[in-house]
Amino acid sequence: MDESAAVPCGERPAGVLGRGAGEDRNGGTARIEDALAEPVVAAVEDIGGYGGLVYLRSRDRRSLVLCVVTGVPRSLLSSWWRVPVGGALPMAEAYRRDESLWLPDERATMLRFPQFTAALPYSFASACRPVRVGGEPVGVLVVLRSVAREPVSERTVRAALDGAGRDMEERLAGFARRAPGRTAPDAVAYGIEYDDQPVGVRLPTPPAPAVRVGMVEWDLDSDRWAGDDDALSLLGVARGDFGGTMAEVEARVSPDDLYELRASRRDAAATGQVRSRRFRVLDETAEDGQLRYRPVELWGHVVPAKSTARLLVGALVDAAGGVTAAEAAERLPDGLFSLDQDGRLVYANRRCQELLGCELESLLGHYPWEVLTWLRDPAYEDRYRAAMLSHEPVSYLVHDPDGAWLGFVLYPGVHGLTGRVFRTSAPVGAEAAPPGRAPAPVTGATATAPSGLAATARAGALYHVVQMASVLTEAVTVRDVCRAVSEQLLPAFGAQEVALYTVRDNRMYLLWEAGYPEGFLDPFEGVPLDRQLPGVHALTTRLPLFFESPEELVSAYPGILLDRMHAWSFLPLIASGHPVGSCILGWDAPHRFTPEERSALTALSGLAAQAMERARLYDAESAVARGLQEGLLPHRLPAIEGLLTTGRYLPGTQGMAIGGDWYDVIRTERGVALVIGDVEGHSVGAAAVMGQLRSAVHAFAASGRPPQEVIAHTNRLLAELEAEVFATCCYVELDPRTGRALAVRAGHPPPLLRHPDGRTEALELAGGVMLGVHPDAAYPVTSLALSPGSVLALYTDGLVEMPGSDIETGIRAVRRRLADSRTDSVERLADQLVRTARRTEDRPDDVALLLTAYRGEDGR
Repeated sequence: MDESAAVPCGERPAGVLGRGAGEDRNGGTARIEDALAEPVVAAVEDIGGYGGLVYLRSRDRRSLVLCVVTGVPRSLLSSWWRVPVGGALPMAEAYRRDESLWLPDERATMLRFPQFTAALPYSFASACRPVRVGGEPVGVLVVLRSVAREPVSERTVRAALDGAGRDMEERLAGFARRAPGRTAPDAVAYGIEYDDQPVGVRLPTPPAPAVRVGMVEWDLDSDRWAGDDDALSLLGVARGDFGGTMAEVEARVSPDDLYELRASRRDAAATGQVRSRRFRVLDETAEDGQLRYRPVELWGHVVPAKSTARLLVGALVDAAGGVTAAEAAERLPDGLFSLDQDGRLVYANRRCQELLGCELESLLGHYPWEVLTWLRDPAYEDRYRAAMLSHEPVSYLVHDPDGAWLGFVLYPGVHGLTGRVFRTSAPVGAEAAPPGRAPAPVTGATATAPSGLAATARAGALYHVVQMASVLTEAVTVRDVCRAVSEQLLPAFGAQEVALYTVRDNRMYLLWEAGYPEGFLDPFEGVPLDRQLPGVHALTTRLPLFFESPEELVSAYPGILLDRMHAWSFLPLIASGHPVGSCILGWDAPHRFTPEERSALTALSGLAAQAMERARLYDAESAVARGLQEGLLPHRLPAIEGLLTTGRYLPGTQGMAIGGDWYDVIRTERGVALVIGDVEGHSVGAAAVMGQLRSAVHAFAASGRPPQEVIAHTNRLLAELEAEVFATCCYVELDPRTGRALAVRAGHPPPLLRHPDGRTEALELAGGVMLGVHPDAAYPVTSLALSPGSVLALYTDGLVEMPGSDIETGIRAVRRRLADSRTDSVERLADQLVRTARRTEDRPDDVALLLTAYRGEDGR
């Protein structure tokens, strides 16, 4: 529950808009959090939720930073103060896709975001809506709701989110217009960013009767009373009917409590003050006419008067609320306690203190699991987290140091938690714990927290480990692992720099860096393992190093080159007992590393090392597979008079990244054959079939067979191979002298033709079935005529298939790009057409492109 690990540090006064502050209507400094508070509270109330969050983008646009939180403890969410924009998290996806998201229960959350569920394994519903300014996403509004409440429709949720979101966007736009330094009038979203700690906003409390307080003066020598209207109202007398005598006051007090009133006088005379003397007075406000009394308290102290009289000045307080409730709690046989929103104890009755073996003063203002050593297992804190995030009661059993079993029941609310503790019998099958040490809790609500760190580690730190483990299971290549470590560690711990080094030939080489000044790490490239550097020492000693200030680092390593950071951690990457490399994190302000944070970072470095070692093996195998595939593609295309040709191939980024796409340019008796094909699947087998098909097409084309026969024979060959795969192909035989061509298509996307005037079309060729489906399938031929200056593009579906979109949309996009690009160089044109695919890190399919510029017989 320590918050220091997640505190981001900025370079400017954080919490204000952009690079400066706006001004409110009164001329004061306006904070961006103030503009967000009312809309997020309204969203929570409209949806019937219990908590709301607002994330804004960070300055570097790499993270979403929690700006405002309501209904949920800030400390409980410390692991989520910063989340990576690219993370598999609901708020990150809503921001990236610029779409609202509704997850009605934990099952829906698990199916869509298993990593998020692994880190927050609690039952709750959540709704996310991107917040836009000037049409640009700048943050996310999140509302949390209990699944135990009456279900609401997604339509209702979205309507409530939209209303609050629009209000929020209008407020942010107003802030942005006043942001200092905004130059472009259309840059409405200028400066909407956040890099500070989140601000907590209380949800409205249910209306409660106001506590009445009246001021009184009591002349102790003459027994004369005087009071203001509130005091007289509490006594139940009107000012005109009150003579100010002690007898009139006593007449309003219950006969059973006259001693308490008179004892107040003795207290004042003896000590000079009256503290909490309680008595009951007649309450005639009841409409039923029944006699009843209302408890009041008298507080005051004696002050010097002008004469020699002793004057008690004090307050008469209505005690019908809190004090009476506390008395009732003290009479219960069970222990009662209350925690505030952050989990700190604010009340415990006497029975609770007895059962826990601790005085109230030792517990007040602390987390119970920090004061009571036998509650320091993270699983106990996890019960509190489960109650506050599910908003459902949670119960569990604990074995105390004296050998007794205690039952705990937690009842959550938006402003804290009420708990009950009682003695109970041992559960069936329970084993006695050694004296002085308690076993893990027996629960009936949620699973226990993950283990594996020191017992003092907080549950929040453990969830960093759980989430990192979940993310790394999906990381395949070394680059995937490095990106996952960077995206998880930087936001989670508020660091600004990360560098990952690997060991090769007893030297350290950089694999990945983020946040460092350009060229800063160059002197450290290839350093031997005997250099006096903290990153080297962390690896060779296998012990993590932490420096909380530049002075500490320079003292340990005099003369070391420093950048703008002020705190560092140097973590060894050790996998299966042997060194893999080092992970270096930097903070731009002095940073205190708590024991929990040190434990979590050490555990995370171990997970990263194991994933790195696995990824290195994968990369080595993948390099062999790619070499095989590249060997099957043409190394260079033949030079054909009147034509300019070029090809591009991009492997997929998933699996072994080896597939069956190919292209070729083949001389024939009638001109030249332009071929492109795609064997289904991504495996060494698919590449082998591709090699056989390419060789077959080359042989059939060179033998002088017409296009339809080339494809028909290739189809029959694939069927006879019984490879249990299919393939698509497009074959165009072109006469470079005349520009006439014959084209055959077997289940392949249509070619694109750019005419000399820039007009571009998708050629609707008559087509046949994919190769390998029917051995005797026929393939019709389509005649084409190319004019000098035309460009013909053959491609595989990897170029035009985009996640979340259909292939027709992709074809139109490539067609527009072909029409809008210059054609004076086929090499530059080819690079332009595959640029989007090349920049896409998550490419599920291979991409192949064969580009032909027809220059005509005169070669122009």
